[in-house]
Amino acid sequence: MELNSDQQKVNNIDEIVEKLVKKEIEFHRVDDLLEANAAVVARRQALEKILNVKLPAIGSTIIDYSEIKNRNAENVIGGTQIPLGIVGPLKVNGDYAKGEFYVPLATTEGALIASVNRGAKAITLSGGANVKIIFDGMARAPVFKLDSITRVTDFLNWVNQNYEKIKEVAEGTTSHGKLKDIEPFVLGNNVWLRFVFETGDAMGMNMVTIAVESVCDYIEKNYPYADCVAVSGNMCSDKKQSSINSLHGRGKTVVAEALIPESVIKNVLKSDAALIHDVNLRKNWLGGARAGTMFQFNAHFANIVTAIFIATGQDVAQVVESSSGYTWTEVRGNDLYISVTLTSLEVGTVGGGTRLPTQREALEILGVYGPGSPPGSNSKKFAEIIAAAVLAGELNLLSALANRELGKAHKKLGRNIKS
Repeated sequence: MELNSDQQKVNNIDEIVEKLVKKEIEFHRVDDLLEANAAVVARRQALEKILNVKLPAIGSTIIDYSEIKNRNAENVIGGTQIPLGIVGPLKVNGDYAKGEFYVPLATTEGALIASVNRGAKAITLSGGANVKIIFDGMARAPVFKLDSITRVTDFLNWVNQNYEKIKEVAEGTTSHGKLKDIEPFVLGNNVWLRFVFETGDAMGMNMVTIAVESVCDYIEKNYPYADCVAVSGNMCSDKKQSSINSLHGRGKTVVAEALIPESVIKNVLKSDAALIHDVNLRKNWLGGARAGTMFQFNAHFANIVTAIFIATGQDVAQVVESSSGYTWTEVRGNDLYISVTLTSLEVGTVGGGTRLPTQREALEILGVYGPGSPPGSNSKKFAEIIAAAVLAGELNLLSALANRELGKAHKKLGRNIKS
C-alpha cells in the first residue's frame, strides 16, 4: 500500500526529533516537514530530550494545530490551561446587552472570581448595571517625515483635499472596515495621521493595519514629498498607556453605572456607602494622583479585563490600554452611586483567538460568538458585559477595603488557609 503525503510526514516524527536534538534543523522548519499536529509532537519530544524534562500536561490539549497554524501561534508544542470560573447572574441594562449574564473569568488568582461574583450579586439586586458605549473606533497612526514645516502644512492640506480617495483606498482592503476620521498630529517636520475605523465585530487591529499600509503606499505615490517611516508611529497607541487613547478612545469607550441601595450595601456588601466612597476618593483618586498612576484611577480594572480576555481569546497584551479608566462614586442619601469608565476597551467576537475551542465556548456562554446582526452588535454587546463585570469587581473590592476584609479573603481563598 502506498502512503499519502500526510501519512509519510507522520511516519518521519522520530527522524525529525533527532534532527532537532542535533540542531540540524530549526524548530520552525518542522512545519514544512510534518503534518501540522505531528509537528507539535516532534517539537515537544525534541524539547523534552534537549532539556531532559517531561511535558505531558502541555501535550494534553484539545487544540488542533492545523486550525491555528499561520493564524494564532508559531513553534507550538502544546497548550496551557488556566482555571475558568463564572460570575453571575449579572444583570446588564445596555443598548446591546439586555438581561442576566454569566461571565467567564480565567485566572489563577484566588478570591478574584468570588469578589466579582459578590459585586455582581449586589448590582443585580440593585436593578442591574446601566451601560453605554460613547465611542467606537480602532486607530492606526503612521508617521511621515517631510523636509520642512512648509511642506507639512501643504501635506495636511493635500490629505484633506484627497480624503475621499484615501477613504476609498482604505476601505478597498476590507469588507467590514469603514474609515471614520483622520486625526493629524505634528511635531516639527514629522506628521502622524491617526486613522480611525469602524471594524464591525472584529477587534480590528490587523484589519486597520492592512488598510493603512495601502493608504501609505497611495500617499507616497501621489505625494512624493512624504516618506512613511512606520505604519505604526505610536500615536495609535497599541499596547501602551497613552493620553491619546484616554482622551480620544481606541476600541470602545464604555461607561457602566449602578445605584446601590442601603439595604444591599448592608446585607450583601456588609458595608456603608460613606465608607466605600471615602476609600474610592482617597485610594483611587488621591493615592493614584500621588503615585502618578496616570490613566488608572481605579482599584483593579486589569484583574477583570485580563480574566475575561484570557477566557474569550482576546489579545491579552491589549489589557494595558483596555484596563485604563476611572471609578467614580457619590453618596446619595444612604445609597451609593458608582460608575466605571473604560476609555479604550479593545475587544472582538470574530478573528484572533476567538475561534479557538474553549475561547469560542466562553463567548457562547455570553451569547456573543461570531458576527452580529447588524454587524458590530456582538462586539458592542460584549463590551457592555465587560464594563458591567468591571463595575462589579470595583464595587466589591472597594467594599472589601472599607470593611478591612481584603486580607482575610485572600488568606481563605488565595492561600487555602482557614481563618
